[in-house]
Amino acid sequence: MAGMVEQRSIDVVPDAERHGSAFSQFTLWLGANLQITAVVTGALAVVFGGGVLWSLIGLLLGNLLGGAVMALHSAQGPRLGLPQMISSRAQFGVRGAVVPLVLVIVMYVGFFASGSVLAGEAVGELTHLGDTTGIVIFALVTAVTTVVGYRLIHTLGRLASIVCALAFVYLGIRLLERADLTTLLADRSFHLPLFLLAISLSASWQLAFGPYVADYSRYLPRDTSARATFWWTLGGSALGSQWSMTFGVLVAATAGGAFLDNQVGYVVGLGGAGLIASFLYFVIALGKLTVNVLNTYGGFMSLVTGIGGFREQRTISPRVRALYIAGIMVAGTAIALVGKDSFLTSFKDFLLFLLTAFTPWSAINLVDYYLIAKERYDLPALSDPHGRYGAWRIGALVVYGIGLLAQLPFLATSFYTGPLVAPLGGTDISWIVGLLVPAVLYWLVARRDTGHVPDRMILFAEPETRAEATVR
Repeated sequence: MAGMVEQRSIDVVPDAERHGSAFSQFTLWLGANLQITAVVTGALAVVFGGGVLWSLIGLLLGNLLGGAVMALHSAQGPRLGLPQMISSRAQFGVRGAVVPLVLVIVMYVGFFASGSVLAGEAVGELTHLGDTTGIVIFALVTAVTTVVGYRLIHTLGRLASIVCALAFVYLGIRLLERADLTTLLADRSFHLPLFLLAISLSASWQLAFGPYVADYSRYLPRDTSARATFWWTLGGSALGSQWSMTFGVLVAATAGGAFLDNQVGYVVGLGGAGLIASFLYFVIALGKLTVNVLNTYGGFMSLVTGIGGFREQRTISPRVRALYIAGIMVAGTAIALVGKDSFLTSFKDFLLFLLTAFTPWSAINLVDYYLIAKERYDLPALSDPHGRYGAWRIGALVVYGIGLLAQLPFLATSFYTGPLVAPLGGTDISWIVGLLVPAVLYWLVARRDTGHVPDRMILFAEPETRAEATVR
């Protein structure tokens, strides 16, 4: 078992350890999105008043737009060989990167908790031990899988992409036996606020993967095509999420309160009883396990990145790695147990809140990587607060703060509604503002000061190279 456990954390993956092909991103992200939480996310578009036809179109647009942004982050992995949030040090400074990292960690713990509620129901039914025990069992399996690391995560993704796809085909057939699709699609009435809500729900779903998507492409060979990485990531994530969300829209439109009262139970009951029901509970747990492992792994990377920036730390021991992962598991499980009875409404607001926090980060990171640095980073300097990137890059941090504040007038949630929402007919366009404003501002600021951009990519020396240099 020890030989299977991944040894890398936030340190660069040497070329000798690179493996796999860009297609691995398709199976991983397909499997991660064919799951019950994506079904619930799609259902929310109808639950909050949208019609079936325009909800489906809105969700598709959001998945494509948000998916394109997250896939651009994924394409950084093979080139840099680093986890996603480490590259933020080039924009925010080695220590300044902790500012967006705090929100990233909150995101991981929140998604771990919300996913554990639904998966815990499935595990509880499957084992006949109840929801609470199911949540705890699910959390423990998540932690063990995360400790083993990268290879097992991709294996899990391949398994989930096949098993969950077969289950969703079966469930789709069963649903269409009950539902009159023609009638559901007959309502062509268009309501702009509800349409934009559907776009925001799916776009936020995709954008929330951005802070860790490169974690799962960083072991690909350095010469892997960025275009291939982009398209396979986008294809898997957009297809998987749209498939799940479409199912959620149709279930919510036909089942109404029966689905809202017990999402897991209704979906399983739709498929049948006995062995089929047991299989579907297993599928729900498997789909949630895939994405919860991603959340826990990403949370671990983010914690190490944040703390390592102050300790100038590049590597950690397997024991410390396990302790970080255990901490995330305990925090996420505690929140799941406390909040499991008020899941649906709070989850919708949580998604919209995340959108405001991560769109400015995505905009700054992508503008810097593709337009300012043009893929040229000094990798050793990303761990040196006294190096070319410094400890704090005030310009990027100010732009990030402006990006957050600029969204508030356009934000609509149950606990806060901005003053410009009503004049726009109740439409929430905060995510558009959160992408455009910081992207333009950061480009204007960063292009005036490119002294920190190296002439070429500066890599860490391989161990044998350092040894040869010492001999000479």
